[in-house]
Amino acid sequence: QVQLVESGGGLVQPGGSLRLSCAASGSIFSFYAMGWYRQAPGKQRELVATITSGGSTNTADSVKGRFTISRDNAKNTVYLQMNSLKPEDTAVYYCNAHRFTSYWGQGTQVTVSS
Repeated sequence: QVQLVESGGGLVQPGGSLRLSCAASGSIFSFYAMGWYRQAPGKQRELVATITSGGSTNTADSVKGRFTISRDNAKNTVYLQMNSLKPEDTAVYYCNAHRFTSYWGQGTQVTVSS
């Protein structure tokens, strides 16, 4: 079992930045592939970025060049640095851990608005 707790969401103006954090507990964090997903009102949940246990990353085209995923295995934490935020980035952002099965956090709201 893995427990995931996201933090760092909030209200930001267009062009601003936020850094999301996801703290994991309950298992060996370094074994897991980690990811960030988001779900906007009325839309399906979509992948934002993933990072493997080895540190390889994959980022959705819609956020490439603006968002960066990273992990700190010593702190059992994965991060999502979000720069140049746009109103269309507004969504609930979810942390995911995957190794044979997936675990999800409760989500954190990101609102980009002036």
